[in-house]
Amino acid sequence: MTDASVRGTTAPPPDPRRAVPRTDAVLADPRLAEAVHRLGRALVKRAVVDAQQRARSGAIAPAEVADVALAALPRTATRLRPVLNATGVLLHTNLGRAPLSAAAREALAVAAGTCDVELDLTTGTRGRRGAGVIDALLAAVPGAAAAHVANNGAAALALVAATLATGKEIVVSRGELVEIGDGFRIPDLLESTGARLREVGTTNRTHLADYERAIGPETGFVLKVHPSNFTVSGFTSAVDPEELSGLGVPVVADIGSGLLTPHPLLPDEPDAAGMLARGATLVTASGDKILGGPQAGLVLGGAGEGADLVERIRRFPLARAMRVDKLTLAALEATLRGPGTPVRAALDTPVEDLRRRAARLAAELNPTLGGVAEAVDSVATVGGGGAPGLTLPSAAVALPERFAAALRAGDPAVLGRLEGGRCLLDLRALDPADDVDLAAAVAAAVTAAGT
Repeated sequence: MTDASVRGTTAPPPDPRRAVPRTDAVLADPRLAEAVHRLGRALVKRAVVDAQQRARSGAIAPAEVADVALAALPRTATRLRPVLNATGVLLHTNLGRAPLSAAAREALAVAAGTCDVELDLTTGTRGRRGAGVIDALLAAVPGAAAAHVANNGAAALALVAATLATGKEIVVSRGELVEIGDGFRIPDLLESTGARLREVGTTNRTHLADYERAIGPETGFVLKVHPSNFTVSGFTSAVDPEELSGLGVPVVADIGSGLLTPHPLLPDEPDAAGMLARGATLVTASGDKILGGPQAGLVLGGAGEGADLVERIRRFPLARAMRVDKLTLAALEATLRGPGTPVRAALDTPVEDLRRRAARLAAELNPTLGGVAEAVDSVATVGGGGAPGLTLPSAAVALPERFAAALRAGDPAVLGRLEGGRCLLDLRALDPADDVDLAAAVAAAVTAAGT
């Protein structure tokens, strides 16, 4: 008989925290063991420890630790999460701009392992790095005789400036000294290479005579910058590359958006082939905008002087620091050679197709939403520093604004556009194959929002 029995008392209840399973026991669960194989032990163990802490605090039952830890694990070892782009912005910078094509994604799988990125398999000797993507670029851009790829659009322009104008002047119109994303400015970028800017003209009007007066022995090149993220209208004038090509110095056209050849829906957007045909010596552009590929910077040169300058740029020491990796080379080549890109499909989709999708989705969702989903007309944009001022007719599913936060927190996350007290799920930038996931995400958001 115990002392407690003699005194007429009972033993204290066992500490519930002792029922929480040990870490090694939880990690032995076959589901978590498989997760360790995919995600790494450290990440999985952290999820287990967090679940154990919740069990000790009484938030969950000790028997639920493994299930809760498993539910908290990400799909992959990266913190990046998939997001369905229902904003109506085709090239959303915060969402990584252009989604890659199926061909580009397959190419990434090849490049992810060891591959012949710089090896001639026929001879067994060192090969020409990026030969495939250069050949694809030259085939895609009529008039291009040489090409080079850097790691983004700003790098391409900076590399041109460093090669051709370090210690010299770059002649540029005041109206083209633009600010690009995140506060970076073209003049600051160019001056960081050691070049000096020679500004000509005024904010709204620049004439050929302005350039002629500025050209001299210190001129490295004349730069034309397309105002890709704003428009200037009214009393304006600018000088075409064809007129500038007679000044006796290289003409570099930074078109930004990566449009290689004309597109009927983008009549005011300059394209690389057109700029070369109109006298530009070099054209620089981005790969992850209208082109629809991975982040990359393109330098394209025409026959003669342009091709010679591209070779100088390729051999310039800074080119090594701005070199792209095998993943970019593979994805860019597949983008150029493949059957089409999601960006091109989004541009070309008839608005009637979008309206039918919106009506079908709204009808499918309304039994769950209590009739608050509505198919509405919408307006989409290109985004990503391309086609400023251009709007594209679109269609959307309109939901009450209160669902927006739950949609962003879902898996996959859904990013819509808040407008007039509603959350618009615009379909222009969304692949039709994602409609099933979108409907499931909305249903889950309804549950999460408690509505």
